[in-house]
Amino acid sequence: MNADGGERREIGAVLDNRQGVPRWAPDGSAVYFTVQERGSNHLVRLPISGGKPEYVVKDTGGVGAWSVGRDGTIAYGFASPHDMAQLYLKTGSAAPRKLTDLNAELFAGKQMAEVESFTFISNDNKFEVEAFLTKPLAMTATSKHPLIVNIHGGPHGQNGPVFNFKNQVYAAHGWATLQVNYRGSTGYGQKFADAVFGDQDGNEGQDVLYGVSAAVRRYLWLDRERMGIEGVSYGGQLTDWLITQTNEFKAAIPIAGIANLVSYNYMTYYNQYEEMEFGQFLHQGNLMDVAWERSALKHVAAAHTPTMLMHGENDNDVPIAEAEQFFIALKDVGTEAIFVRYPREGHGLSEVKHNIDSTDRCIAWYEKHFPKAGAEGVTNVQP
Repeated sequence: MNADGGERREIGAVLDNRQGVPRWAPDGSAVYFTVQERGSNHLVRLPISGGKPEYVVKDTGGVGAWSVGRDGTIAYGFASPHDMAQLYLKTGSAAPRKLTDLNAELFAGKQMAEVESFTFISNDNKFEVEAFLTKPLAMTATSKHPLIVNIHGGPHGQNGPVFNFKNQVYAAHGWATLQVNYRGSTGYGQKFADAVFGDQDGNEGQDVLYGVSAAVRRYLWLDRERMGIEGVSYGGQLTDWLITQTNEFKAAIPIAGIANLVSYNYMTYYNQYEEMEFGQFLHQGNLMDVAWERSALKHVAAAHTPTMLMHGENDNDVPIAEAEQFFIALKDVGTEAIFVRYPREGHGLSEVKHNIDSTDRCIAWYEKHFPKAGAEGVTNVQP
């Protein structure tokens, strides 16, 4: 729009996906912004006069921070499927030039696991859902490998082929990792992102389970008897929920997840979150009953999966009381459960030693509960 507020018009609707903060082109004729599409994060240039967007960076992976120079040269961070973020420089139509190689020493002599995408039809036949499978290393023609389901948060976020440290650690351990962009995820249009509205712990959870079923049918080397499930934030919430709906997982690790939609609404520091996701306050109509019905805590009697809960003690987004409730409830049920509390941490882990500790504990938890080699259906020894 003009500086006086006149001639206001929308130009971003040409791209039906989540867009990042726009910035002006040096000559003022266009804006640059990132856009999420099918697991990747691209950089786009869009003329303010409208028209088709120009994809400035459309490689598979994720554009992070970026800057445009006066001559149109673009500096940007980019994480690929095989490396964490590096700095690149792109001038005109020339190929981008890689300026940094920060992980050369760390990755020297190490093999990176491949990430493959596949799609399946949702349980209600409404959507084509995409999932990403990180394949394990040290595969042979006859080997069978565990599967870890790693659920993203949000719910309005996305997984993709971009380098994922934990998935690569699991791959080096001989385990596959499945990430499902369930309905509600970004990168697949507004209709898909809105499909979780008023339906938390509903069909998006079924998308995850259907993704697991599709994966084990497609990749015959996956071992149904050695499957684990984990996730952070909304991924932790779905982990809590799904172990009350199925016993197919041998171990679960919900991290910073919501177990009780009612108590959460009145403890979190942004309680309007559920108003936005359900379209009304919990006290209105029968939403309080709906929220309780969709809470994992209500169905905890059906949860029999050994569970290791993890939570930061200073988490204001999802207060630690959410994990405390579910831990106590699992104990009441008689389900094996342990609770790992991280001091000083908020919503997610930031201290290096805590990240290392968490990863080590996750591996140990799965190893404890997966059937050992030699058991029925287990045909190989884990690396």
